Amino acid sequence: MTSMDIRKSAIDRVRDGMQAMSARDPLPRLMTQLIERAGGTVLVERAASRPWASALFQGRRHIIALTLAGPDAAERSAAFAEGIEEAEWMLSGHFVADIRIDSRHPAPDGERMELSALTIEDW
Repeated sequence: MTSMDIRKSAIDRVRDGMQAMSARDPLPRLMTQLIERAGGTVLVERAASRPWASALFQGRRHIIALTLAGPDAAERSAAFAEGIEEAEWMLSGHFVADIRIDSRHPAPDGERMELSALTIEDW
């Protein structure tokens, strides 16, 4: 006869579920690419992600606030914003359905911008 620790199995299942959830959230991969696109010194003020669904698709809605710092922040901000809606993003298992800059303005330490993005699970 074999036995098993039911409590440990439940904890493992919860832990596995949490890891699967974080693996399904493309925000960390998107953030990496946004920071690379911005170049130079970038401060992430806020980055949040929440589930999103329609009748046919499911994905995540992302809100991101960045500050580009340095003497060239305004130029980098303009280059960052140029064509961002058409940019290609490499997100395994997801694609960016919509990304836009909601606001962009000078800040004491550079240029601050807020973005929103919608990623959809790619089946």
